Amino acid sequence: MSFYVYLSGEIHTDWREEIQRGAEEAGLDVVFTAPVTDHDASDAAGDHLGKPEEGFWRDHQSSKVNAIRTRTLIEQADLVVVRFGDKYKQWNAAFDAGYCAALTKPYITLHSEDIVHPLKEVDAGANAWCTTTDQVVETLRYVLKA
Repeated sequence: MSFYVYLSGEIHTDWREEIQRGAEEAGLDVVFTAPVTDHDASDAAGDHLGKPEEGFWRDHQSSKVNAIRTRTLIEQADLVVVRFGDKYKQWNAAFDAGYCAALTKPYITLHSEDIVHPLKEVDAGANAWCTTTDQVVETLRYVLKA
């Protein structure tokens, strides 16, 4: 039986690949899914529906198309890992965590200690808070092999 894990959040580092490598090295039967991580492609997700004159409507249109993928994959996941990076504010990641909480979908937050305070509500709903990808892999190992 495969365990499905959705990797939400920050797109500017290789944290997803680190978790995937670690899970593979640990021999875990995990299928990973993720949002579109190509920023330009994500921004253009709704462009095929017509070119709005204002930027707000382009973002609105593309976010709705992206939501088809995001919501479907979160709903199918057994667990969601939500990564908050240091460089940008990932409002979409906070939304994904809230969606998980509303669905009572287990999720782990992954972020540094210096942003604990702004994420206190997000972390309060999480099943675990990790500061490293190794901690995420170890959590997965425990869940799947304990």
